[in-house]
Amino acid sequence: MRKKIPPLNSLKSFEAAARHGSFKNAADELFVSVSAISHQIKQLEHVLNVELFIRKTRSVVLTKIGKQYYPILRDAFDKIAEGTDLILTPTRSDVLTIQLYSTLAIRWLIPRLPDFQSKYPNISVRLHTSQFDVDFNKSDVDACVKIGNRASNGLHYSYLFTSDVFPVCSPNLLTAKEQLERPEQLSDFTILQVYPSHRDWYIWLDEMGCNSVDPESGLQFDSYDHSISTALQGMGVALGMQPYVDKELSSGLLIEPFPEMRVKHHSYWYFVYRQEKFEQKKIQLFETWLIKQIKADPELSILRGRATSEQTF
Repeated sequence: MRKKIPPLNSLKSFEAAARHGSFKNAADELFVSVSAISHQIKQLEHVLNVELFIRKTRSVVLTKIGKQYYPILRDAFDKIAEGTDLILTPTRSDVLTIQLYSTLAIRWLIPRLPDFQSKYPNISVRLHTSQFDVDFNKSDVDACVKIGNRASNGLHYSYLFTSDVFPVCSPNLLTAKEQLERPEQLSDFTILQVYPSHRDWYIWLDEMGCNSVDPESGLQFDSYDHSISTALQGMGVALGMQPYVDKELSSGLLIEPFPEMRVKHHSYWYFVYRQEKFEQKKIQLFETWLIKQIKADPELSILRGRATSEQTF
């Protein structure tokens, strides 16, 4: 059975009057008249059958029962306010929650975020990293950056770029006796696999017509960042993808054993959000900024230029 609760307006009026010690100040806070506050408190006293205030000419004072009741209501309203703020925080207009893969966050986006924050200081960006794609039916994120293909009419897809995939390794892995000149020779090395993206190695091997290498036979990791970090230590051959390994390749920390054998990935990079959020200013600003950052990146700008009507529709 539901417990008896007095009228909410009466409780709000009493709590405000008790906090201020004044009907007038309570009325000002709640944007009502003093007589309305007085009426609500009288109604509450009638429901409870107790006297909550001692009325004086220029002030009101809590009775003994009123002093007992006030802190209970004060704490209750504080908890309601805190709970409401907790629920609303992810969707407040000044907070933008973006989900993306941890490797993209660490190796590309985070170093560029200060530029966005300097341009839009009133928007707080929250990054949620996951190796798995967001389910917009269950998640409260505003948008995501993902590699894949269009899958839902209820989502807006903004094309970003199309990656190549290609093997990479530390130059220390190769010696005079151990060289990589043909894809089939990968079977003599430890393959570094990213199991949430396990199809990526198969895309490259299939394009090379190489069925003698099992990418599942080596070490397996939950992210490209871990796989690349292991390759940097000379522990095997990882699969590279832009923009994950650009810095390591340019510095010589990683090399491409087959520099002429890059393969276009079968999926595309998109910025994705719900269609109903198309008009949200914070999403539009981030989307525009993100595309400008991609165009300003020499490597990704070329990859974005591969767009066809299929990707950009």
